[in-house]
Amino acid sequence: MVTQRKPRPSRYLTTPTRPIQVDRDRSIAGLLEKMEGAGFGARQLAEAHRIWLDMLGDNTVIFVAASGPLIPAGMRRLLAYVVKNRFVDVLILSGALIFQDLHETLGRQHYQAHPSMPDAELEAAQVVRTLDVLASEEEYREAAEWVSGFVNQLDQSRAYSVRELLHLLGRELSEISTDDGVLTAAFKSRVPVFCPDIADSLIVTGIATARFEKKNNFQFDLAQDALDIAHIFARARTTGAIQIGGGTPRTFLQQAQNAMDVIKAPARSGHKYAIQIGTEIIPTGGRSGLVTNDEAFIYGKLMRGASTSYINCDPTIALPILITALSQTGAKYMKGRKRPNFTLARELTVEIP
Repeated sequence: MVTQRKPRPSRYLTTPTRPIQVDRDRSIAGLLEKMEGAGFGARQLAEAHRIWLDMLGDNTVIFVAASGPLIPAGMRRLLAYVVKNRFVDVLILSGALIFQDLHETLGRQHYQAHPSMPDAELEAAQVVRTLDVLASEEEYREAAEWVSGFVNQLDQSRAYSVRELLHLLGRELSEISTDDGVLTAAFKSRVPVFCPDIADSLIVTGIATARFEKKNNFQFDLAQDALDIAHIFARARTTGAIQIGGGTPRTFLQQAQNAMDVIKAPARSGHKYAIQIGTEIIPTGGRSGLVTNDEAFIYGKLMRGASTSYINCDPTIALPILITALSQTGAKYMKGRKRPNFTLARELTVEIP
C-alpha cells in the first residue's frame, strides 16, 4: 500500500493578502491597484480593471453584453464614455436598456424614488417605478411615438436587421441631441449595437403604432444580425467578453460563436478574456462546488488559461469605479491599439488591422 504524501502548507501559502491602507492622494486607479492585494470582491474588481487594460493592449475585439436598469440608475454617460473612447468594440444590449437610453437622449429624465411612495399612487399619477427610480409614463409614450415617426421615414420595401435599425436611430438622435447617449456614441464611433430582445421594449411598441396607424410594413431581418456578429467573430484574432447582468444579451453573446458554423468559418478556441459583473454571481475562489454563472463561459466559450474576473456586485457600484479608473489609465494602451473598423451599412463588414 502506497502512502500518499501529505502536502506542505507552503505549497499553497505563497501570496499573502495586503491590507488596504488609507491614502488620501490616491486616484481611483491607484486604489484599484491596492485592491489587487486584497481578497473577495475587492480583488475581483481590481483584476477586472487589469483585464480590461490587457484587452486594450492585446488588440482584442471587446464585446459588451449588458442588461438591467443601468440607464435609469445613472450609467448612461459612463457607458457612452467607453463607447466614444473605443474601450469597447461591439455592444449587445437589452431592448429596455436601449429604449431608456433613447428616452434620456431625447432630453427626458429619470427620477429618484423614495420607499414611502406607494405604488398605487404612482400608478394613478402615471409614474413608472423601476426599483428606486421613477419615470413619466407619458414621456415614455412620447419616446415610443418618436420611434414610430422615425420608422415611417424608412424604406418599407425591405427588411432591416436590428443592428442596422439601431445604427440609423443613433444617427437620427445625434442630429437632435445635446448630450450623448449610448446609441449616439455608438453611431459616432462606428460601434455596432445588437439587441436580441428588442420585442421586449417600447421601441417595438413604437413600430407597432406605425403599423396600426399608418399601415407601415416595417419588418426585421433577424437572420442578418446572426450573420453580422458571426463575421465579427470570424475576423477577430482575439476576443474578450464583458458581461453586465444576465438575460438575452448574455445568451446572444454565448451563442454568437456557434453562428460561425453557418458561414463555414474555422472554429475558435473561445474568449481570451472575460469579465462578469452582477449580483447573481457566486463569488469566485471557492470553485470546488457549483458556480452557477460559470456555465456562461464553459463549453468552448473560454480559451484555456483565459484571464477572468467574476464580480459579485451591483453594476451601478462597479461600473463608476471601473470606468473612472480606465479614464485615468487607458490612454497609453489606446495609442497603439489596432481596433476593428466597421462599415455599418445594410450588411456589416469589418476590417481588423
